[in-house]
Amino acid sequence: MLSEQERREIEAHARRYPNNRAVCIEALKIVQQHRGWVSNEGIADVAEALQMKPAELESVATFYNMIFRKPVGKHVILLCDSVSCWIMGYERLRQHLGDRLGIRPGQTTTDGCFTLLSNVCLGACDHAPVMMVDDVHYQDLDPPRIDEILASYRQEEEKSTDGNAADS
Repeated sequence: MLSEQERREIEAHARRYPNNRAVCIEALKIVQQHRGWVSNEGIADVAEALQMKPAELESVATFYNMIFRKPVGKHVILLCDSVSCWIMGYERLRQHLGDRLGIRPGQTTTDGCFTLLSNVCLGACDHAPVMMVDDVHYQDLDPPRIDEILASYRQEEEKSTDGNAADS
């Protein structure tokens, strides 16, 4: 069942679209934002709210690679593997990220912090190689820059964990 917040957000978006089918991607993104991913239950919830068949939403959800149909880490790293990024060092960076995180593309770190995914294009070919962490683009990458980026997310995680412990 959709939470009241999810329902309100979907309804707000639906007012901007000509029909319920047109808002289905936004609705799936809203569920994912609140739940971290879109489960079968999430598909059924959105289908009910939009008066669509779950199979219709499933086909939309599996077509768009930014709708996650299985659990992902708190931070999703999309590493661009387009031709431009490939030429500029994609393989070296993929190996470096995998070594630093202890995972391969498609996997999540054991602490649930990061999921590493390859992505066809992130739209910054003139600044290849490129990756995105959550909604933030990082360009002109090399291994030291990747280490800095990962460290900043790890520090953010430590601060939020320390802050939660202090609140207990």
